[in-house]
Amino acid sequence: MTEVLAPRFLPRRRLGRTGFVASRIGAGDLADRAVPFEQCVATLGRALAAGCNVVDTAPNYEDGYSERIVGEALRRSGRRDQVFLIDKVDDLRAPVAPQVAGSLARLGLPAVDLFVFHACSMHADLDALLATDGGFAQLRAEIAAGRARYAGISSHHPEVLRRALLADVCDVVMFPIGPFADPRYEAEILPLARARGVGTVCFKTFGAGKLLGDTEGYQRPLQQRPRGKASSGGADGGEAVLPRLSVAQCMRYTLTVDPDVALLGLSFPNEQDAAWAAADAFAPMDAVELAATRAAAATAIAGKGDVWWNPR
Repeated sequence: MTEVLAPRFLPRRRLGRTGFVASRIGAGDLADRAVPFEQCVATLGRALAAGCNVVDTAPNYEDGYSERIVGEALRRSGRRDQVFLIDKVDDLRAPVAPQVAGSLARLGLPAVDLFVFHACSMHADLDALLATDGGFAQLRAEIAAGRARYAGISSHHPEVLRRALLADVCDVVMFPIGPFADPRYEAEILPLARARGVGTVCFKTFGAGKLLGDTEGYQRPLQQRPRGKASSGGADGGEAVLPRLSVAQCMRYTLTVDPDVALLGLSFPNEQDAAWAAADAFAPMDAVELAATRAAAATAIAGKGDVWWNPR
């Protein structure tokens, strides 16, 4: 039976040279050891049932907990053959084969679609991966053995991404796109990837949560509250709320820039519902709106800790 998809997941797009037809929204890391395993599995299952067909995980997301959740959710959903599964090689200097084997064991799966070298954001790390006997050569051996289908990198540095794309070693690249991200990702890396037939899976739409709330990222409380940034006081006389963007603003920005897949956390049903509503209501921003959203994001993120996804 043909799957009926909500408008938010249409139109789909081929993920670069992989040929996989991907939903425009993907489910990223949703592991939290404070949340019961069954609840995490059900939350990911909900995203899969809604039509998300790109799922991302990594060994260092809660020390393998994420991989276990993803593997179980895919088995229960019966959708493994409809999902593009991304996993990571976390240690860029260690042998690849044992890392792949460990991930597959935690997933309980014989293979994944894409392994990417995780957070490859230094030129020296990329040099090591590109060496004759380096990580990419080792990962290609894993692909030849049927344990993966494609290779790529995730990176927080546009110049490292540029070099990897020009070296023609990536089938998919992962990098930040959002209202507060280095403009080179959007202006240079995204067009270069498209021109070379490389898929783009992009994260940091919400700036690790900094753009949506008063946090240093991923719901961690602020260690020191910025002064003079409050936009309004609480009705109960409590501490003022710092400037922030809405889910809809962030989603509109990323969907307007138009990577193949916008990878979102989608960690709880209410977060999923907010993302679905924003996608359903999506209308592209014009140049003036894009610029205004970038300016608002710069204000909203000020004083909220390290922005690790932009090169210093």
